[in-house]
Amino acid sequence: MTALIDVILPVFLVLGFGYVAVWRNLFSDSGVDGLMKFTQNFAIPCLLFRAISTLDLGAGFDLALLSSFYAGAATCFFAGLFAARTLLKRSLEDSVAIGFCCLFSNSLLLGLPITERAYGTDALTANYAIIAIHSPFCYGLGITVMEIVRARGTSPAAIPAKVLRAMFSNALILGITLGFIVNLGSVALPSVFIDAVDLMVRAALPAALFGLGGVLYRYRPEGDMRVIFFVCAVSLGLHPVIVYSLAQWNDLATPALRSAVMTAAMAPGVNSYVFANMYGVAQRVVASAVLLSTALSILTIWLWLGVLP
Repeated sequence: MTALIDVILPVFLVLGFGYVAVWRNLFSDSGVDGLMKFTQNFAIPCLLFRAISTLDLGAGFDLALLSSFYAGAATCFFAGLFAARTLLKRSLEDSVAIGFCCLFSNSLLLGLPITERAYGTDALTANYAIIAIHSPFCYGLGITVMEIVRARGTSPAAIPAKVLRAMFSNALILGITLGFIVNLGSVALPSVFIDAVDLMVRAALPAALFGLGGVLYRYRPEGDMRVIFFVCAVSLGLHPVIVYSLAQWNDLATPALRSAVMTAAMAPGVNSYVFANMYGVAQRVVASAVLLSTALSILTIWLWLGVLP
């Protein structure tokens, strides 16, 4: 009960404030759009840039950590895709979007603040290592498969350019890329610039959580409930179980184990809806799955906090 009160509820209360503010017309839809645009295009890229630019790459980028997490993520993507296609009888394009929703855990807006509150700021090194390639990996996999599906009967030569163009128009990936350039190039940044970036960083997570609450208010649990509950089961159940098993098999250190499993245990992020909306497929199902799984994750995160050392 202490973990629920001290770790999880403060994060979800901020999210709830945003939900209630939009519900009661205290905060407009256009305000939510502006706030999410600020956080996703500016504040969170600054957070990722700052984290990656100062990250100890040798300590953070543990192959066992990354393989444990991303093997689980990729397994859930293909499990979602094939189940949606064969068992739930969705179109191929819908199935890719549903698979992406099973793949894309909310590593930033939920994973970071909950891990920080549970284990402290020093525990976030492995989180940042996962996040550093999270968007490139997930978008790379999802966009590649979607473009292959959509390119049926056309030349596959154009697919790589489409994938790269879609990925590098994403502000999160740009922030990560610039962070790697500064880190690997040992670029000395002026202190006044660092202070300005740090101001943006401090606004990132609370503003994003509040905005996420407003975004979730727009979605109603509609559509095929079988698909929605299937996504919840894969993202909240299968994903962390696979990662926990692989992390144990790879004998991960306790901090890395915590970060990997807690990140995998997060509900699908709003980027799942962004992906579905980008291709105009399965938007209602994905939006409903994001909303329902975010609510259910309060309980599943609590359970994992009790399981992890």
